[in-house]
Amino acid sequence: MENGVFLGGAGEGYAEKQYLALNYANRHGLVAGATGTGKTVTLQILAEGFSAAGVPVFLSDVKGDLAGLARPGSETAKLHAPFMERNARIGFDDFTYQGFPAVFWDLCGVQGHPVRTTVAEMGPLLLARLLELTEAQEGVLNIAFRLSDEQGLPLLDLKDLQALLVWVGENREELSLRYGNISTASVGAVQRRLLVLENQGGTQLFGEPALELADLMRTGTDGRGQVNILAADRLMGAPRLYATFLLWLLSELFEDLPEVGDPEKPKLVFFFDEAHLLFDDAPKALVDKVEQVARLIRSKGVGVYFVTQDPDDIPEGILGQLGNRVQHALRAFTARDRKALRQAAETYRPNPAFDTETAIREVGTGEAVTSMLQKKGVPGIVQRTLIRPPSSQLGPITEAERKDTLAASPLAGKYDMTVDRHSAYEMLKARASAAAEAAETAEQRPAEPDREHSHARRYEPSPRRESPRSRSTRYSAPQSMGEALGQAVLKELSGTTGKRLVRGILGSLFKAR
Repeated sequence: MENGVFLGGAGEGYAEKQYLALNYANRHGLVAGATGTGKTVTLQILAEGFSAAGVPVFLSDVKGDLAGLARPGSETAKLHAPFMERNARIGFDDFTYQGFPAVFWDLCGVQGHPVRTTVAEMGPLLLARLLELTEAQEGVLNIAFRLSDEQGLPLLDLKDLQALLVWVGENREELSLRYGNISTASVGAVQRRLLVLENQGGTQLFGEPALELADLMRTGTDGRGQVNILAADRLMGAPRLYATFLLWLLSELFEDLPEVGDPEKPKLVFFFDEAHLLFDDAPKALVDKVEQVARLIRSKGVGVYFVTQDPDDIPEGILGQLGNRVQHALRAFTARDRKALRQAAETYRPNPAFDTETAIREVGTGEAVTSMLQKKGVPGIVQRTLIRPPSSQLGPITEAERKDTLAASPLAGKYDMTVDRHSAYEMLKARASAAAEAAETAEQRPAEPDREHSHARRYEPSPRRESPRSRSTRYSAPQSMGEALGQAVLKELSGTTGKRLVRGILGSLFKAR
């Protein structure tokens, strides 16, 4: 089958070759199985097959093993003889060791090219999921994003969002009249969650230059698809960050890529390893969004493959859309495990040659129960398949080999340096500085006089000039006792008490008349 990815051999003696048809590869898929059953090797040979067919691949390297895709396998490796024996058994005659055009990525920028996006591109829904916010706190975040759009405050990195939240808290009384109640407790809770995200390495995720999706969908000069490997061994220490980033990337692909219908081969294949992290404690709105993306993104030429231990980790609405399946062994130690095993077996089209439930329990390492879509998208009959060996190196590479791969990358230097553009943080800082300068200027300006003083002549009594006569009277010789008594009586009568006395006497006289 020229237009397919070779998986291995099935049937009697494992001589019947099994392929994943490229024209149905965008119908999504599932790789499941318990720890140690061979999921990582299956993921590796799928990536090799897609790359060889000219299809770019994006996958996360959780354990560090998938970095070996960048280097060819070796005939001196201890597994060379078993590999050759298996190839002969399944009829893989044209097997050769080879490396693939790999590009390393890392959210922390240590083991690969930095991967960044902006806060605005992440959006409030995914960011609220990342920060584990309550409904009230998510409401505050939505208000911040609305204000960012209305007031032209670009949200590029975390400090932009933190500065905008401070501004929202300071103006909460005015904003509450328009957007609803904004409490300082909710604003403070969001700020604390942002601090936790910073401690988990989230600062490196947000910023510029942001990732261009076209850089994930490149093909080499030899026509092979680029294998994008995200270093996720350290990232697994922050599982919510890991899951949210991959979901954001999937959403960006859905929003940006044009409709292509049913192509002959996918434009990109996206592997979501440790898929259970995406759905653990996920709100229904988020699960609905993932289901919508999974349902519609296939028409844009993107195939999504979920890799997890148990099919039960995937919500039923999404699991029903995964047409291509590779099921490694499941262990049934408890009643719940047996129920999950039975449910997994029931999703396959039965094969009269064996019992599916028994086969899922008994398949060994490197063997799986497979079912691939066939003509018209019909699920194929379930098969016990012996998975082919990988052509690339099995296991991790050295630090020197990783550095050489990064140096030879076609994207070397493009994302290495962070760019800090003028955005919300700088704009709000400039506003605060301008307001402080205006307040300082107002304090230093002399106070304006009162209105009555500024519009009329100010009254300031001048010293009274005494006439020569009064001066002579004041400094005259001492008076006699009679004169002094007369002046005292006259002064008293001219005062308030005297006037009242005179008014009383006159009133009596007029009344007597």
